Amino acid sequence: MSALFDNTPSRKDTFSFKWQKYKGKDVIPAWVADTEFRCAQPILDAISAHVEHGNMGYILPAHHEGAINAVCRWLNDKHNWQIEPEWLVWTPGVVPAFNVAIKATCEEGDKVLIQTPNYPPLLAAPKLNGLERVDIGTVIETTLDSKGAKVERYTLDFDALEREAADPKCKLFILCNPMNPVGSVLTQSELDRIAAICNQHNVTLCSDEIHCDLILEEGKSHIPAGREAALSQNSITLMAASKTFNIAGLGTSFAIIPNRKLRLAFTQAAAGIVPWVTVLGLAATEAAFTLCDDWHQAQIQYLRENRDRVVEVINSIDGLRMLKADATFLAWVDASGLGVENVLTWAEEKGVGPSPGVDFHKADHFRINFGCSRAMLDTILARLSGS
Repeated sequence: MSALFDNTPSRKDTFSFKWQKYKGKDVIPAWVADTEFRCAQPILDAISAHVEHGNMGYILPAHHEGAINAVCRWLNDKHNWQIEPEWLVWTPGVVPAFNVAIKATCEEGDKVLIQTPNYPPLLAAPKLNGLERVDIGTVIETTLDSKGAKVERYTLDFDALEREAADPKCKLFILCNPMNPVGSVLTQSELDRIAAICNQHNVTLCSDEIHCDLILEEGKSHIPAGREAALSQNSITLMAASKTFNIAGLGTSFAIIPNRKLRLAFTQAAAGIVPWVTVLGLAATEAAFTLCDDWHQAQIQYLRENRDRVVEVINSIDGLRMLKADATFLAWVDASGLGVENVLTWAEEKGVGPSPGVDFHKADHFRINFGCSRAMLDTILARLSGS
């Protein structure tokens, strides 16, 4: 099935956000977090069937039993999470969703805890809502594997989280799990500690889990925040089929909020501002979560091989270093060893356009999207290595 991912359609003349940035330049775009892959055929068939029907009128998401049942099925099958349909709140993307979460849980003068580094819209959310952002950084943790070899991974600075969460003005903690851009998947003990801190200090957790179905490291699994008993009544879990199945352009995601009072606050904060999700997005989500299991597993294997190739080559280039990501199709590269003034310029001059680390508040890093064909990835890596 690898041919599905080797043969990617050209996006040069499709007004793709990723490809427009370097239009007319010999720079390969490796920045925005969508993949180059063609959607799974059942998704395309579902969209085509709706188009063929010919009517694009209103569909209230709460009435779309197919999409609702598909989400329930997927979460039960892939994450051992049995949710009630009424816990679902459909949103046109996780970005509006975590902004709504801020409006639902915070008042003027409050603070929002944000795990960093993080992707730009999430970092911007507190200020957009007139609130103060408090950064909770990541640290590198070193452990030993079963063979006694040293293993490094990014994790939260829990000391900082515990210290800052004690401030009564901190009402909400937003994190990504799996983390974007560092790619770590939170362990049970880490999630337990987050739950203890949030519950002790009356801080609501908003967990952006949009990459949760892209776990690449064998033996690791995703733990949804809302599935945990200690968090189920104090959390908003954000998910979507968009990253996994490359349907981000259809503007469809969902929040899972078991607590009725919190769910009502969320829906009221969105009322009159946040539109319904699209009819084609609902059709695509239903197909993705019911008919594309084999495609999903094949993509995981392809991305795992891509990731391993990126780790190998990046760590062979003088001045660059990266840790192997547990999940996502994103590589977080430490370029501080280059000794250059601007690491983005360094990459662009080699013909590669990564996400600039400064946007994630880490100016000496950059992020590479390896959700692409092997041929495109090999060209990216060859350009960066100067070969």
